[in-house]
Amino acid sequence: MTANINTADLVVEARIEIPRGSTNKYEYDRVHGVMRLDRVLHSPVHYPTDYGFIPHTLAGDGDELDIMVMISTATFPGCLVEARVLGALEMTDEKGHDIKILAAALRDPRMNRFHSLEDVSPHRLREIEYFFTVYKDLEGKKAVVHGWQGLDFAREIIANARRRSLPQWAEPQKGWHATQPPAH
Repeated sequence: MTANINTADLVVEARIEIPRGSTNKYEYDRVHGVMRLDRVLHSPVHYPTDYGFIPHTLAGDGDELDIMVMISTATFPGCLVEARVLGALEMTDEKGHDIKILAAALRDPRMNRFHSLEDVSPHRLREIEYFFTVYKDLEGKKAVVHGWQGLDFAREIIANARRRSLPQWAEPQKGWHATQPPAH
């Protein structure tokens, strides 16, 4: 199957941590190379898209750059998905300024029509905003959504996050194999 790509598209690889519809917050454990349950959401809401990060990036919060991937059927934690970048959501949480990239799964024919934020229904964008506004409320943490930014903004954020990550990826990665002998 060929994906619908035009020359203006920005395609990235996304490592999914949390499938759409989940109330479990998974995070990739770099030390053990596995997905780890961080917590179950305290609020009665679920992730509106598959959610994860763009490998080989470094966001302002010190983690990889967050990405939300629209896909017709939820994937699974650890799945790598090629995704067409559409824009970005700016917000602030207890850790400070936070940017989440919005993308559409490249290999999903139901997502072929999405090339920018303008292709996403306003209601779908509001659902995503609403989720990130309330998902930490019952944990006593506040998140403030500042709004959507377009594809040019997202391109710049991704390029900067890739540049910031270069020194980190130039060094051998520390993992369980670097700190402890393999079990026999």
